Amino acid sequence: CSLRGRLEAVAQQMGYHPQYLESFLRMQHYLLHMDGPLPFDCRHYIAIMAAARHRCQYLVNLHLLQFLRVGGDPHWLRGLDYIPPKLRKLSEINKILAHRPWLIGKEHIEKLLKISEQSWSLAELVHAVVLLAHYHALASFAFGCGCEPEACPEGRGVGASTGGGLRVAVAAWAPQQAAVSALLSPRRQSLDSCVELECLRERFHRLQVENEAREELRAGPGRRRAAPAAGSALGATPARLGGELCGAVDLSCYVQDPGFGYQEFAQCGGDQLQTFRAQDYSWEDHGFSLVNRLYSDIGHLLDEKFRKVDALQSCSMAKRQGCEHATFKRGIWNYIHCMFGIRYDDYDYAEVNHFLERILKLYIKTVTCSPEKMNPEMFERFWKQFKHSEKVHVNLLVLEARLQAELLYALRAITHYMVS
Repeated sequence: CSLRGRLEAVAQQMGYHPQYLESFLRMQHYLLHMDGPLPFDCRHYIAIMAAARHRCQYLVNLHLLQFLRVGGDPHWLRGLDYIPPKLRKLSEINKILAHRPWLIGKEHIEKLLKISEQSWSLAELVHAVVLLAHYHALASFAFGCGCEPEACPEGRGVGASTGGGLRVAVAAWAPQQAAVSALLSPRRQSLDSCVELECLRERFHRLQVENEAREELRAGPGRRRAAPAAGSALGATPARLGGELCGAVDLSCYVQDPGFGYQEFAQCGGDQLQTFRAQDYSWEDHGFSLVNRLYSDIGHLLDEKFRKVDALQSCSMAKRQGCEHATFKRGIWNYIHCMFGIRYDDYDYAEVNHFLERILKLYIKTVTCSPEKMNPEMFERFWKQFKHSEKVHVNLLVLEARLQAELLYALRAITHYMVS
């Protein structure tokens, strides 16, 4: 019953660039499993909320199990109406960060930090913001590389649609090399452990029995209780635990205002919106120090990831476009930031049209802004002459550029709140 040793889909794709994979696993492990401002169950629930914004079934399923594994309340899995008000208040910035991060302002920060029983601390909020941005960007990568189950051609994904719904392979974030596994806690057990799965099965059974007992009490003596709808006891909880998750989870219960989506920055706010000038607020000079001060060491881990992706070499891609590797890579990065309203004074944006083919720009825009609209044909079609590892490289640039863009807007808003 064990899937031990099998790489899960995202790490499998990143494994084409092992230097980056190592830094990714280190940062994500710290974000989810090491000491930090937020409780462990809240971390996984925030990951679910973030992934659900882009309808990323794969990431939601993965964190549903991890949420239960760390002792999360199964009734939270019914949706946002069943979680603590403090956590539910995060839905607004989750929505804005995912689709139009330029709208984040200090007023959103004030609402969350306003003194009350449901208020957030600055450290908790920074932890939450990093989680949201990380999983929005990771959803882009998952869709972009075909990790999303229903968009997976055979051989690249983790599951397929069969009969009653999706069958999603459940696996831990398994490292590819011993050097990477050494980064992870020796006490941490993988999700695919037979013992652990059996414990989760027993827990589900107990919860279902308890829920049925409560329903009987509510119904009262002599009154017949209607049979519960499938999955009603635990809302969106998977119907069966084992080596696989069966049945697609309804993600709408985790999404506030589902009609809210990406709009072109230039068309979104008219004269009221100002371009984010990277020279005025940058990761290196402002964001890094703030996030590291409020959530110890996460800045170093994020910065390492940004540096690793910048150091990746795919010279053949640049050569085919008739430019240097650094020029090609910077064009992709700046194009992604431009879609979110971030511009660099020292960059000639005519280079974007010159060095990036139209089909590549369309691909990057879809993966960055509306990853849920991706399909496997788009991945296979874009730049057929390039190796799979080179396509993964482009998706890593999308992941990190999008992550940094969201962090810059959120951290700038926090800075404005702190100095006001």
